[in-house]
Amino acid sequence: MDIIIRGENITVTSSLQDYAEKRIGKLEKYFNAPIETSARVNLRVHNKEQVVEVTIPLQGLLLRAEVGEEDLYTAIDLAVSKLERQIKKHKTKLNRKSRQGAKQALQNAGSTVTKTVEDEEALDVVRKKHFVFKPMTVDEAILQMDMLGHSFFVFNNAEDDSTAVVYRRKDGRFGLIDQE
Repeated sequence: MDIIIRGENITVTSSLQDYAEKRIGKLEKYFNAPIETSARVNLRVHNKEQVVEVTIPLQGLLLRAEVGEEDLYTAIDLAVSKLERQIKKHKTKLNRKSRQGAKQALQNAGSTVTKTVEDEEALDVVRKKHFVFKPMTVDEAILQMDMLGHSFFVFNNAEDDSTAVVYRRKDGRFGLIDQE
């Protein structure tokens, strides 16, 4: 796995880069095959907080963790811990699904591309994201939403090839908005 480290308002020293590469590189032990994707690490200073954002796109899954701490090294450790929890949770769900007959490959590199772009529109759009809609089932979309830590997720429904949205309701259950 390649690791791309970028700093915003901060100089990435060689010791900081080595530490981040070492810690994030240890995530490869959770995969059966070498990952052929790039982990993107963004280090930035926001007020007095050091923020570490790690994104690892895989096939059918986007692992992402963002942590803010006073110490950058602690933030890297906490981000790696979050990613480990996400991987373990996903693998547990995959194992449960495989026992029921469905198979997924977490090891393969992915084509899910997520990009965040700053937008200066007059309508107060503060972030704009682009990604490839991949056909997936409702269960897979809910899993992806949980992995990202979002309250909703837009996806291409594999059952009827329409665009759909899953969301978390206030009662903790899930809702589905589908096209007619």
